[in-house]
Amino acid sequence: MIRVTRSRFLRQFTLSILGLVCALTFAACGGGGAPTGTASSPAAGEAGGAPTTLRVGTEPAFPPFESQAANGQLEGFSIDLMNAIAEEAGIQVEFQSLPFDGLIPALQAGTIDAAISSMTITAERAQTVSFSRPYFKAGLAIAVQEQTNDVTSLDSLQNRRIAVQIGTTGAQEAQKIQGAQVRSFDSAPLALQELANGNVDAVINDAPVTLYAIKSGNIPGIKVTGTLVTEEYYGIALPKDSQNVETMNTALNTLLTNGRYNEIYQKWFGDEPPTLPEQAPI
Repeated sequence: MIRVTRSRFLRQFTLSILGLVCALTFAACGGGGAPTGTASSPAAGEAGGAPTTLRVGTEPAFPPFESQAANGQLEGFSIDLMNAIAEEAGIQVEFQSLPFDGLIPALQAGTIDAAISSMTITAERAQTVSFSRPYFKAGLAIAVQEQTNDVTSLDSLQNRRIAVQIGTTGAQEAQKIQGAQVRSFDSAPLALQELANGNVDAVINDAPVTLYAIKSGNIPGIKVTGTLVTEEYYGIALPKDSQNVETMNTALNTLLTNGRYNEIYQKWFGDEPPTLPEQAPI
């Protein structure tokens, strides 16, 4: 059994108090350590900051931009681009699969730090989230069955049955068409399949996705009719006024000038990319 005498106890107690006083004095004077109190975290990839992991939301049901491969891994143009942005910015990315209409609420709730999911930059969305510079030029197209020849524009869809993906700009355009019976689906492939099955007369959807579905043969018996009905630009969505907007833009600008963006675009679309504006015309 260890015995501690009163004098020994007092001596150890006194040394402990002196040590605590010195520590507090050192901390109060700065002492070269981290300051006390709450400080804002550095932006992703900021010099002097620890390596940052961004939680990035996406809906993997929009090939060739975002989809899930047979092995369970995410793939697509947006996924490759986001990984290239992360590499350029010196950050890590943790993808989270979410429904498209849940991405902005997740950004507002702080459960994700960014979203890359073929999201069109619109004035309405820009009121609640911040966007990076445009990273893709797209537009809406009308898909119909191959034997349909009397649909060439939005006006020709009056009083027709239209399928759309919920929460998209295609859904917004469909709601403006007089007499249209609009059916909403959780993903674009489901809407296109409904068209192939003959249960609707048309689908209003992003042109690259519809054209990819036709080219791949996954959804046969449909075609794109007329010309693009809108011109749109995709952007990476972030919480309102996020300090990471600048990080995304800096990395994107580098990829656009060093040829890396072109490589990713050609991999998925087999063509030279169009010139992108620094800001979307909204």
